[in-house]
Amino acid sequence: MTVGQKLHQTLNSLETAVADMKTYALDTQDKVAQQMFSNYARQLEDIVHGLRERVNYIVSQEPQYKVYQPQQQ
Repeated sequence: MTVGQKLHQTLNSLETAVADMKTYALDTQDKVAQQMFSNYARQLEDIVHGLRERVNYIVSQEPQYKVYQPQQQ
């Protein structure tokens, strides 16, 4: 697995974690837990944003790291 593939995989995993935290916040009735999960989601979104910028930079410098995804219809 190349560095580019690992970075993309990590980015996808983090995006999944953000979605999970948001789901947990919606699924619980405990207000403290809702706030906690929402805070975790925001923190992870910040990390995702930073990593996405890094991935975009790396892809611009090293096009072979670009991961081609099929177009959605």
